[in-house]
Amino acid sequence: MSVVVGVAAFRVADRITLTLMLSISGAFLALALLVTGARVLSIYMQAQEARRLADLVAHDAVASFATDRSGAVQLQNRAAMERFGPREKLTLSSALGDLFAEPRAILLRLQGRAFALGSAQEEVATRKGLMRISVHCAGDETLLWRIEEYAEAGGARGLEVVRLPMMTVSRAGTVLFMNQPLRRLIGARHSTVEQISEVPLVAGEERVIASVNGPLRCVIAEVDLGAGRREIYLVPTASARTGGDLTEFESLPVALMRLDGDGRISAANLAARALIGEIAESVRLFDVFEGLGRPIEDWVRDAMTGRAERRPEVMRVRRAEPEKYLQITLSRVVENGQPGLVGVISDATQLKTLEAQFVQSQKMQAIGQLAGGVAHDFNNLLTAISGHCDLLMLRHDKGDPDYADLDQISQNANRAASLVGQLLAFSRKQTLKPKVIDLRDTLSDLSHLLNRLVGEKVTLTVSHDLDLPPIRADKRQLEQVIMNLVVNARDAMPRGGEIRIETEKLKLSEERTRDRACVPKGDYVVVRVIDEGIGIAPENLTKVFEPFYTTKRTGEGTGLGLSTAYGIVKQTGGYIFCDSVPGVGTTFSLYLPALECGAAAVGDVPPPVSVAAIERGATVLLVEDEAPVRAFASRALKLRGYSVLEAESGEEALKIIENNDLQVDVFVTDVIMPGMDGPSWVTQALGSRPDTPVVFMSGYAEDVFTEGRAPIPNSVFLPKPFSLSELTATVQNQIAKCMAAA
Repeated sequence: MSVVVGVAAFRVADRITLTLMLSISGAFLALALLVTGARVLSIYMQAQEARRLADLVAHDAVASFATDRSGAVQLQNRAAMERFGPREKLTLSSALGDLFAEPRAILLRLQGRAFALGSAQEEVATRKGLMRISVHCAGDETLLWRIEEYAEAGGARGLEVVRLPMMTVSRAGTVLFMNQPLRRLIGARHSTVEQISEVPLVAGEERVIASVNGPLRCVIAEVDLGAGRREIYLVPTASARTGGDLTEFESLPVALMRLDGDGRISAANLAARALIGEIAESVRLFDVFEGLGRPIEDWVRDAMTGRAERRPEVMRVRRAEPEKYLQITLSRVVENGQPGLVGVISDATQLKTLEAQFVQSQKMQAIGQLAGGVAHDFNNLLTAISGHCDLLMLRHDKGDPDYADLDQISQNANRAASLVGQLLAFSRKQTLKPKVIDLRDTLSDLSHLLNRLVGEKVTLTVSHDLDLPPIRADKRQLEQVIMNLVVNARDAMPRGGEIRIETEKLKLSEERTRDRACVPKGDYVVVRVIDEGIGIAPENLTKVFEPFYTTKRTGEGTGLGLSTAYGIVKQTGGYIFCDSVPGVGTTFSLYLPALECGAAAVGDVPPPVSVAAIERGATVLLVEDEAPVRAFASRALKLRGYSVLEAESGEEALKIIENNDLQVDVFVTDVIMPGMDGPSWVTQALGSRPDTPVVFMSGYAEDVFTEGRAPIPNSVFLPKPFSLSELTATVQNQIAKCMAAA
């Protein structure tokens, strides 16, 4: 019986093993089939890709090759076969080796740029002229190359068939290529520009060239090829022409126009019309261009008399959408015995954009410097005003008839301080007090005020991401940003509507670029303020964050709201963007760096204040060059029980502490003073009195003494204007921290 059971058990185990082996074999077989199928599919796809490439380049008049990453030629079109012979299974560099030295280095450089950017091209001077090598990515492993030879095949611009004399010149003035008309004109090949003209060839200017038939007057035109190379064309004047073969005016790849003495455009070639658009016959120059800053007729008249000749001017094309700026250089010429002008035109739109950005940065820098200077002096005045007001309010209770007037003075001083803060905000020079905050709590506290701001016709809704992480920001400044955006949204909806405030947790896995800003990858809290208002015109979107720019009527807006928001967000380390559709609405998006959810507000809570220092009569060394500020600060500290030593300069403060028997518990000093500034005298004083706590106060931003200096231990910064309670609390906390550390 046991034998039967054993045999049965063996047969069961054997069947299980056999089944398992069959399953494993089946899995391996399936895997093998899958791999084989993938290979077959890959080979099929590569064949299909090769077929598509072959069809694409088969009838191209330019020599074209397809290569792999190693440079091996996979296919070539008929033009490449005729020019270079059969090259399949050979490398592209071997095909180009007979034309110029070291082709492999150039091909590898282009290949790297193509895999990074999708395509690349470069012009190379060969033994027979110029060659343009272009490469495009045609797949993960395939590259499509096009080889254009100007001297042989005509090339993109057909330089050898252009009948105007031209040459290609390097940055150093070496002649890389001369076409047939120029060689025939001067009767020889020259290696440098100086051999052709002793005077530098400048675009738009007229030069006399020594030709085989004598001096020839020409207007110089040029095309920038990049990397310091340029194409120079010699445009003979009408009185100097020797035949029609030198007058390829229409097909010249340089934008040219001819004007008569009255400033009428008599002719504009194809390249010029591509920039200007089609123009009527004999149209005046001022009907086509505007924005010179003075009458265009005066400029033309000056050019005719030689006063403004060859001086380039940038003007805007009328009725061009989008805006287009052109740089025009006028040169005086003689046409059939009549004086006229030749205008050389180049596109200056990008240059004008860069210029506008540069001017904007200069304007912001100048405003920032002005705001910093105004803030220092103004904040000193406000400190004295609000400080002495606080002292008066201590002697009057709320029932006193004068208390209301004092309260008005205090409130208006605070409003003035807020205005200075706005000036500093958009120049990113204000002092922030960042803390770890939860935006859900902040917006909840702020929503009551926002509901009163928007009025009855506008509905305000707030929605949050359930998994919103905390951020680190100045709560008061961030609230100001939200208020500015909500007020703008309200004003954009005069008939009412809905304003939505939304928060979202966003993780960027790669950099995001928009509006000339690059947002690094990482975790962000996004705050969106969305309205249903009239929207912002596309041409105004780039201007909304500029200081003093406003679309509101005079008296309704200062133009500081959005620029202030921009400055606060940028100084917080975030980004702000605007999206708008006219007639639909506007969305402002704030990207604020997120903290880990477990991040605690370390350092945000001030240490507990001890009164032990006051009980024993702590001594404060107060250093301030402004007498009204020093008087207020001294009285405020004395009222809180401190002994105060006063000095109006750093030098005087150092003399006071020369007395070693004198006990000083804390230094309170202005930062910027005549003579020795605050950080300088404090650094020297700490040599003999180490570990003394310091309170720096200034009307400038905090970076006025932190940048470029070693940090001073046991120091804090108190921005002006400050109130009586802020001053005394700051001094008290510094003394308490010092005592706790001891």
